[in-house]
Amino acid sequence: MLQYIDEVARCGSIRAAGARLHVAPSAINRQLLLLEKELGEALFERMPRGMRLTPAGEVLLAHARRTMQDYREAVATMRDLHSLPSGEVVIATMTGLASGIVAAAAENFYARYPEVRISIRAMSGHDILRAILNGEADLGLGFNVPSSMQLEICWQLATRLGAVLAPTHPLAAMESVPLAHCAAHPLIFADRSMVIHGNVADTFTEAGISVEPVFHTNSIETMKRLAVSGDAIAFLSKFDIAEERHNGTLVFRPVRDRAFSNNILSLVRRERHGHGLAALLFAEEVLGTLDSVVTRPSA
Repeated sequence: MLQYIDEVARCGSIRAAGARLHVAPSAINRQLLLLEKELGEALFERMPRGMRLTPAGEVLLAHARRTMQDYREAVATMRDLHSLPSGEVVIATMTGLASGIVAAAAENFYARYPEVRISIRAMSGHDILRAILNGEADLGLGFNVPSSMQLEICWQLATRLGAVLAPTHPLAAMESVPLAHCAAHPLIFADRSMVIHGNVADTFTEAGISVEPVFHTNSIETMKRLAVSGDAIAFLSKFDIAEERHNGTLVFRPVRDRAFSNNILSLVRRERHGHGLAALLFAEEVLGTLDSVVTRPSA
């Protein structure tokens, strides 16, 4: 029935639709009349030279096409279940996440599905949204990704920034560190082009603590390198340093007396978009890696 509606709308006539579907025009017309009677709405205007959708018909046609697309995607996914996934999965993410969580997930995924190519693209939150909506990426993982009705949220967590330190740092022995103690050490701030700059700078200002950071950078990798190599303190989330925490080269310590603004970390994909089996499986791999960071002890 949905296919009849779609084809009549495309062809503009029952006769032409019947020819394309190899169905008698009288059978299509009978089904349309029965449906219109059931709905109490005319779906087509019968014109001298063909059929034209009514407003009610437009609504039902949109539903019909969505339903048929969902069905085709479900059939394709079921077929994929009988073979190993292949093709390419593109994930749009941020630099710190790309080198840690996403890289770890990609390595584990490749070990099981070597036929799948993984493309990891680092970009800002707004660019992640754009890449997903434009179909340039299958998945997006980032902090404070702008919301959209077209996005499906696979996983989301409110995270806070904390002090990121070398294990040998004098403050690393504390379970949590006072903000004022951080001010006595060289500080690494994100530059003003990054959202976390405001989160960190505003927290120090609200606490009445005047600081002059020694380092400014728009690179998460540079922040981590500077923290590893000396006495300096960076302010990042535990997800930004997932690999370093695992290797024992950096530790994450919550700030005791002042809470930084929440950073919302989200794994997203386009809503109602055709998701291949490889993309679905890789999303599960990323989720598993994220969950391991949540449950991992601070040190």
